[in-house]
Amino acid sequence: MPDADPDSAEFLRAYAEALSHLKGQPKAGERHVSGTISAGCRAYLASDEFLALAANTRNTRRRIVEKIETDYGRAILAELLPKHIRQDLAKLPPHPANARLKAWRGMCRFWLDAGLIDTDPAREVRRRAEPQSDGHRPWTRDDVAAFRAHWPVGTAQRLAFEVMHRTCASIADACRLGPGMVRDEWLTYRRGKSGSEAAIPMLGGPAWFEPDEQLTRCLEVAPKHMTWITTRSGAARSPKAAGQWFSRACTAAGLPHLSAHGIRKHRAAVFKENGAAPEQRMAILGHETEGETARYSRSAELRRVITGTEVDNSPDQSWQLGRNGS
Repeated sequence: MPDADPDSAEFLRAYAEALSHLKGQPKAGERHVSGTISAGCRAYLASDEFLALAANTRNTRRRIVEKIETDYGRAILAELLPKHIRQDLAKLPPHPANARLKAWRGMCRFWLDAGLIDTDPAREVRRRAEPQSDGHRPWTRDDVAAFRAHWPVGTAQRLAFEVMHRTCASIADACRLGPGMVRDEWLTYRRGKSGSEAAIPMLGGPAWFEPDEQLTRCLEVAPKHMTWITTRSGAARSPKAAGQWFSRACTAAGLPHLSAHGIRKHRAAVFKENGAAPEQRMAILGHETEGETARYSRSAELRRVITGTEVDNSPDQSWQLGRNGS
């Protein structure tokens, strides 16, 4: 530091420059210099590998990559070592650290394939152990009844609930669903997260599906739009805003501990309780592996699973073509 008054312009300019060196931030005009991590981050964000990710994943990944660029943009990419990534992750709690590690791994694979680095420094970095958690709490049948009692047919909150309850879609996917996706009383769509396809009967359904007319009743009185879940002006809700909006609806119904994603877990558990085969649950939920389906069905009532179900799932009885209000 210069031998100057700490309040002087000379001292403050030198202090700001030293701070940028400590944080790895590029000076003005030095961003994206060839061979720096900043240039590598920009190349990754423009790559086919990044653009091939699902939209929600891209948004999350971009924020993390831009934070890495801000922190270490001036560093030389070829000098990046596993210990540097470990030191970066050590500053974060387990869950965000693991999310940041995914970004490091994605970029390092791209840099290696592009010939920007000779070895993959992220390959040797292990994930952090995370506290055991069931994540979003599954709804129960009592929770479903309480929400329906608070939000009557005709409200936007009730319509959003019934869309998710019938389709088992996440709220991000549910915001994209609409009448144009229904053909011959079947709704088919591709999940935004994985790209896998899901198919849902919109009228009737197998007994294990527990079909009802709740969504049909809501749609009969709802305004006609391209998507079912909309704002007051009729525009499609953004997934993030819709999640917060629906959480407030849960709180108003006396269910502050619940969220939209818990509906999907509830339905997965119901299907398992009712004797649905893994392949059947995978088709409704849009899962690609039985392990994923098993995790979502974990809250199934063990007594019902052990003792079986009263539902007759034989081929000539399991499909109920008519409207079933039960």
